[in-house]
Amino acid sequence: MSLFVEYHLIQNFVPSNLNRDDTGAPKDALFGGHRRARVSSQCFKRSVRNWVRSQARLPPDVLGTRTLHLERLLGDELNALGLVDISKFNEIVKLALKKKAGKEKSEKQDGENEEASLSYLLFISPAEIGALKEVIATHADAIKTLAAKKKPKVADVPDELRQAVKDALSRLRAVDIALFGRMLADLPEANQYAACQVAHALSTHRVEREFDYFTAVDDLGTAEETGAGMIGQVEFNSATFYRYAVLDADKLVENLQGDRALALAGVAAFTDALARAIPTGKQNTFAAHNPPSFVGIVIRRASPFNLANAFEKPVWPDRYKPLTAQSVEALASQAKQLAGFYGGADDVWAFIDLTGAWPQDLGDSQTSLPDLTRWVGRQVAGHLGLDATEA
Repeated sequence: MSLFVEYHLIQNFVPSNLNRDDTGAPKDALFGGHRRARVSSQCFKRSVRNWVRSQARLPPDVLGTRTLHLERLLGDELNALGLVDISKFNEIVKLALKKKAGKEKSEKQDGENEEASLSYLLFISPAEIGALKEVIATHADAIKTLAAKKKPKVADVPDELRQAVKDALSRLRAVDIALFGRMLADLPEANQYAACQVAHALSTHRVEREFDYFTAVDDLGTAEETGAGMIGQVEFNSATFYRYAVLDADKLVENLQGDRALALAGVAAFTDALARAIPTGKQNTFAAHNPPSFVGIVIRRASPFNLANAFEKPVWPDRYKPLTAQSVEALASQAKQLAGFYGGADDVWAFIDLTGAWPQDLGDSQTSLPDLTRWVGRQVAGHLGLDATEA
């Protein structure tokens, strides 16, 4: 039976613009017929990845890199070949991943739609980077020949080099790739289906955009040069968010090629990072460094439940009670209601709550985030057959 680790967070941010759209405005969404503030799942996932790396929560050799520029990861090896333009290696990799045209296709068709560089961000593990270095060393002559061509085609790539590139990009052992997945359109067998799903964070209440009109003074302006040196405006909002994520512990082990100890370390790092990592958007302007007021974690074995419908009817301001406390109460009510209808006798909760609004009979109250992280580790370790002291 699968084990799902669910994360439910209530987090209030001061005026901020953590995640903006193409116009520079804070992202939002309609939910329950009301406009809500929104921070995208991609935004929080990147924040989590960056936090884990910056805090050295996991070794660098088990963390992936997302890039269009393979040549920047392999510069020493490619420069050693004497290539005039090392970025040509990106084109060679792209061509190696493409399927060779069938005999019925003409040479013109074979060369159609071939791009000069990777057309998508490649999420690559350190093991795969190391394997590509071996490919460069082993197939140096073929790579130099292809790089010298003005416009190489798929058919120009030797079969041995083609297979070596494909093999190199099938050595996944990176926790963040295992958690969040990746897609290689030209090599589907190397796709990684995410062990973790992260929802867009939505405000528990309705939100209206606000505008900060600002001016900047020219420090070298003369007495005759009155007025501002610059004027502008920044859109922002302030909101209490409900955040949700779910992690499939067994899928994480599978993605990490059966390494249960590494999966357990990944769960602990993810738990810490999800609570601590904050998006960086416009932080120099707003300094919205506000940790969650509530972090609830539930271990489920049947199916996961997103509790966002607790806020389909928006929470409304109450002069006697914070929005965070009202949101936690609504979340607890939804959790109990769903458990009553759909079962969940095996579900186990633990939480940290700064609002005092979460029912004490609904799970184990933890005194700190490290305690909560260790609690999750013990639950997952028991499921994976590991010693709880490894958590």
